[in-house]
Amino acid sequence: MTLRTTHPRTTRPRTAAPASDTYRGRRAVVIGGSIGGLTAGLLLRDIGFDVDVYERAGTALHGRGSGIVLQPDTLRWFVERSDADPSALATSTSWVQYLDREDRILSRDQRTWQYTSWGTFYRALLADFGTEHYHFDAAAVDFTPGPTESSVVFADGHSETADLVVFADGIGSIARDRFDPQALSRYSGYVGWRGTVPLRDLSDGTRDLMSDAISYSVVPHSHITLYPIPGEDGTGPDEQLMNYVWYRNVEEGAALNELLTTRTGRTGTVSVPPGQVQEAFLAELRATALDQLAPAAAEVVVKTADPYLQVVIDTRSSRMVVGTSVLLGDAACSARPHAAAGTAKAAADAWALRDALLAADGDIPGALRVWEPPQLQMSEALLTRVVEMGERSQFLGTWYPGDPTLRFGLYGSGITEPETQPDYSALAATA
Repeated sequence: MTLRTTHPRTTRPRTAAPASDTYRGRRAVVIGGSIGGLTAGLLLRDIGFDVDVYERAGTALHGRGSGIVLQPDTLRWFVERSDADPSALATSTSWVQYLDREDRILSRDQRTWQYTSWGTFYRALLADFGTEHYHFDAAAVDFTPGPTESSVVFADGHSETADLVVFADGIGSIARDRFDPQALSRYSGYVGWRGTVPLRDLSDGTRDLMSDAISYSVVPHSHITLYPIPGEDGTGPDEQLMNYVWYRNVEEGAALNELLTTRTGRTGTVSVPPGQVQEAFLAELRATALDQLAPAAAEVVVKTADPYLQVVIDTRSSRMVVGTSVLLGDAACSARPHAAAGTAKAAADAWALRDALLAADGDIPGALRVWEPPQLQMSEALLTRVVEMGERSQFLGTWYPGDPTLRFGLYGSGITEPETQPDYSALAATA
């Protein structure tokens, strides 16, 4: 299945009337102002809530140039409720291909995908939400769930109380252990090296080979995925960036700790940002790329000015609802990136929450009771699948070029939309 076609939405102003006034006069607080938090904030406001989004960072977020595979759930806000032109946010490719050590195509499958860059998409969501109720430098440190209201305490000492609190604060969520004390993070055994290079800086042969495809280079116990994304200045060929993530095994303990130690001597926990990876590790990365990867993929890695890395971690909470507080996206379940479904899952959680609230006709606790089970099921299914994908690639060596069971997709390999939607109205009637 390919992504649905997107069309410009130019007739609906960004100040459009809410889709519903069911929750007029009710308040929602969203913790975490990234893509998942902004999507939730926009959807809750769209059904009548007064919404405030609180972001712990002190300034507007940036995604270090990271790419996002645009699945329908992710893009849905811009297709259905925004006047922003979805096509202005995305690049697309026509093929999925696997390359060998001579840049020969081992497998090629015609399959259309769309992509954006993290920063491009975040800025578009923030433009729709606005900054009046988007609060920077607001780190949540504690919360108290209640049957009808929940409250959040912030690092500066002030607190906020709301009818609904949404924690969309990512893999390091301050609330997850209160939902599920057993939801401990588990290291996968490998990290993802990431980076981008302007397409214009690549050789003609590499551009011709990879500019219209998702490209894979699979080597023993490792693989790299590459695809073009929008640049800071637009989506045209001269502005696009070639984005990649290269998964490499690193033993837990001293080897991982050393890799996560920055040039200034600080040790990260889940990532090392651009410009902070030790030079010795960058030299090894580039040498290994030239030695192992398809030459076109190696060229992209070698020409990356500041590669950075993220630790691949598995986390899933067995609960997403406590009182009138919920976990959403990576705060509830952080799945390995192999299905390219992290942002899609966060958006799907938010859209499902909106649907459940509308069906419940003002009964927030009732809506949350019926929202939670299908979202937990979706998280479990996704995490199970991506763990299998990672194990096959990084340890078992059974990922083969063109394998149809190893495709992107939130709901299954190559599946971007569910075959059926939960019937929230029927569930709410019996809640």
